[in-house]
Amino acid sequence: MTSTMIAKELKFDPRNLRYTGIIGTGGIGSGKFFVLNGDHTLGREESRSGHFLDINDYCKQHIILHYIRILLGPSFSVIPIGKIGNDDIGQILFKEMIQTGFVMNRIEKVPQVSTLFSFCYSYPDGSGGNLTTDNSASARVDEDFIDRAGTDIENFGVKGIIMAAPEVPLIARQRLLELGKQHGLFCSASFTTEEINYALEAGIIANVDLIAINMDEASAVAGSFIDKTDPESIVQSAIQILRRSNVNILVSITAGKQGSWCWDSHQLNWFPAIVTRAASTAGAGDAFFAGVICGIALGLPLFEAQQLATLVAGLSVTSPHTIHRGVDRHSLVEFMHTSDLRFSEIIIKLLEV
Repeated sequence: MTSTMIAKELKFDPRNLRYTGIIGTGGIGSGKFFVLNGDHTLGREESRSGHFLDINDYCKQHIILHYIRILLGPSFSVIPIGKIGNDDIGQILFKEMIQTGFVMNRIEKVPQVSTLFSFCYSYPDGSGGNLTTDNSASARVDEDFIDRAGTDIENFGVKGIIMAAPEVPLIARQRLLELGKQHGLFCSASFTTEEINYALEAGIIANVDLIAINMDEASAVAGSFIDKTDPESIVQSAIQILRRSNVNILVSITAGKQGSWCWDSHQLNWFPAIVTRAASTAGAGDAFFAGVICGIALGLPLFEAQQLATLVAGLSVTSPHTIHRGVDRHSLVEFMHTSDLRFSEIIIKLLEV
């Protein structure tokens, strides 16, 4: 490193890393945000004017691994597994991921197939919807493709982390978790509301060491008999059900402005969200997941990892983009000082300038 370069990663001794790398899968793609003129619901055959917002949208795997790579730096290897189209969007994303420092040998460009793309539309009142391609390159990630990364997984062994995120087929993520568990890696995963009960029924949760979900997904686990107005009862019920499938599972549950809960297999800890002006909350849950994984890699207790994740997610929402490229050690310490929350000495030392 030259004297003119400023390290962006957290302050730690790489020799003390509990884990030295991560291999993950999930969606790789982009999107556009379009604001419609007029609040009335768009008709089936209606033409409506509007305008695009200057917002860069990214898919889950890219968001999560970006923050991990930036905060843990070059001493921590980041290997994404995924497919992109050989189109303009795919080429742009591929270059961005290389520039971030990802190891790209498990990314395949699929000819004549589009990169995963979402078109998000909203009305002036803030409501809206999302349209996502279901025949993208990401949809072609299968078990055989995951198996090709077997050597990388085996090489990591007990010093590696698995990350399985949505937007690629669940069967592929299940295979990645199986391989990770087989070779002794720490296995982390997230699931959509529609997927999570299937993941329980299919036994996928048994291979997950850390599950990162939001309150809506926790409610799906907890079931319809829980008081939906009581977040803590939802959290406790969801954890109880998850532990039936995996008694040692670590659980992270985010609830936006209501803060987050983390179960470390012995104790449930709540930590408040940081009060800040949000430009967009899109991608905040993925940023939180990334922060928790960073803490795990550093060997932090889960409650300290939760605090780090709170900082990363809180700062991420100050950007309109789903990846806040200004997040690093320096911006995190400045952001921490704007909050009246008390952070542990471990976190403060990681952010020392």
